[in-house]
Amino acid sequence: MVKRRPFDVDRIRKDFPILRRNVAPGKPLIYLDNAATNQKPRCVIDAIDEYYSEHNANVHRGIHMLSEESTERYESARERIARFINADSPEEIVFVRGTTEAINLVAYAHVLRTFKKGDGVLTTIMEHHSNIVPWQIMRDIKGISLGFADITDDGYLKMEDVKRKATKRTKLFTVTLASNVLGTINDVRAVADIAHDSGALCLVDGAQGVPHMPVDVKRLDCDFLGFSGHKMCGPTGIGVLYAKKELLERMEPFMGGGEMIREVHVSGAKWNRLPYKFEAGTPDIEGAIGLGAACEYLSNVGMDRVRDHEKELVGYTLKEAKDLGILDIYGPMDPVHRGGVFTFNLHGVNSHDLASLLDAEGIAIRSGHLCAQPLMERLGQTSMARASFYIYNKKSEIDLMIGALKKIHALFAKARGR
Repeated sequence: MVKRRPFDVDRIRKDFPILRRNVAPGKPLIYLDNAATNQKPRCVIDAIDEYYSEHNANVHRGIHMLSEESTERYESARERIARFINADSPEEIVFVRGTTEAINLVAYAHVLRTFKKGDGVLTTIMEHHSNIVPWQIMRDIKGISLGFADITDDGYLKMEDVKRKATKRTKLFTVTLASNVLGTINDVRAVADIAHDSGALCLVDGAQGVPHMPVDVKRLDCDFLGFSGHKMCGPTGIGVLYAKKELLERMEPFMGGGEMIREVHVSGAKWNRLPYKFEAGTPDIEGAIGLGAACEYLSNVGMDRVRDHEKELVGYTLKEAKDLGILDIYGPMDPVHRGGVFTFNLHGVNSHDLASLLDAEGIAIRSGHLCAQPLMERLGQTSMARASFYIYNKKSEIDLMIGALKKIHALFAKARGR
């Protein structure tokens, strides 16, 4: 059992070297762009440095000491990640570049190979582009149908619309665990149950879920789950596709090349065992090791406490922001159903201008369509501002953001002569 220390945000902040940086004179970094990527603790940085300094070699292919050390660390990371999401076996953990590649792997290795023209994928209007574009490509290549379940005006998925838009030919339901725009935490188990009752499969985009809350793939009963290392204290360029073993055994490889083969002859090839038949070429060894270290770090913190901390932060932000009366706020107003994402527009101020002005105060947020243009169109917006929280953020940082929003609004109001 992992021994966990009490949650202490000030102690946690000391684990992240970048948070000591001043981004302007007298302006310490207030990093509120965690839904895009978050910062890395010293233990992850050290794990990558140690790999390159002491163990650097290719994995699986060598019998010399460095190769064996590298392989052991690479596969230990896979085992740690499997435990982190409660997968049955490390064989169900396929290393990819991130959530985007995980979803594309399912599109090309499963949908492209097994769907017939007219078979359907059902997703939702709140999805990130990464969970829309691959299915549009499959629609163009394969002739599949693509449906979008709607949301309520306050950002909840309409489960009755999921049921209504599912047809007998819907073969895959795919849904985000938590919206990167609205913060909505979806009942993906309910979606999986609907899918399985109709003989379909369920894919979950876990990019905004796995880093922020306890995730147990057995409880979710999803068939596929993708997530990215860089959103959970790990390096960029590494991520995971979890899939049930029986599905991976039936699926054909996504890419061909070295490592994914057992043997190759002029007449053809035989594939390697799981999960290696989906990991062509030299893998991101240091990325996997770094992600394994990140999972260990988050396990020590406790994912239940990560979730509790973010719920407290977003609840506090929603209350303070609502009291201002100068913001349009998007997504559920109940922090129980919302991840650590606060998306809004400041009255009379373009979101990009706002992000630039906040940056001058040392506050990093995101602005734009947030890789979710269909959702923006559904909400009648072209862009939004987004502050997103993680384990090292504090209420005092939110207070500084709220104060800056008041000042910026007053500045623009004065310029307009109001």
